[in-house]
Amino acid sequence: MSKVAHPYGLRLVTLRPWLSRWVGTSKKEYRDHLRGDVLIREYLQRKLRSQFVSTIVIERDHSTMKIIINTSRPGLVIGKSGEGIANIRKDITLFAAKKNLSVPKDVKIDILEIQNPEADAKIVALQIVAELEKRIQFKRAMKMNAEKVMQARGVKGVRIVLSGRLGGADMSRTEEAKLGSVPLQFIRADIDYATERANMAYGVIGIKVWINRGDSLENGTMPGQESTTNQPARRNA
Repeated sequence: MSKVAHPYGLRLVTLRPWLSRWVGTSKKEYRDHLRGDVLIREYLQRKLRSQFVSTIVIERDHSTMKIIINTSRPGLVIGKSGEGIANIRKDITLFAAKKNLSVPKDVKIDILEIQNPEADAKIVALQIVAELEKRIQFKRAMKMNAEKVMQARGVKGVRIVLSGRLGGADMSRTEEAKLGSVPLQFIRADIDYATERANMAYGVIGIKVWINRGDSLENGTMPGQESTTNQPARRNA
């Protein structure tokens, strides 16, 4: 068995919140809600992949469901006069009906802006994907993004790993770029981690990003909260 543990799982509750938050859920509803949240989150991440969405939090109670989308480009998600939010709500309703998911009629969508996107591993991974798909050299993409991350506020270290047929080579390999320190076994360290895939003409390139945002006690990060501050860009009630 692998000895590698996910940095998010190790810091769940102490430094990271749950991505699904339910109120008044019975044991019979647990399975349906879990399946629905996973499928809806995966669907939205595919749909909003080009709009630099980091995390999607889903909150439920007896009659409502609220979807909180954290993104570095809220204007792209919201759209002109809020058309983007209306389209997302409509697409979720159709997707839930197609997959036979338990979704209440009252679906609310909140868009939160990530104030420090260079310190968000998911945003950095999506940025590398965009550059690779534009045929930028992979070593340049890794180096530029690693240096940009180190210039962000509160970042102590970054590690970027690319795997696959890099540069169109016949044999796959792994390349790594690392700056600063990334202590994965130090539980107090605020480590952000994300994976992505770049779909190239010659195959798929896997991308992994670790970002060390410093000691949680020194940063004053409270349990269940992330160190990067997200501000509401628009709330749709």
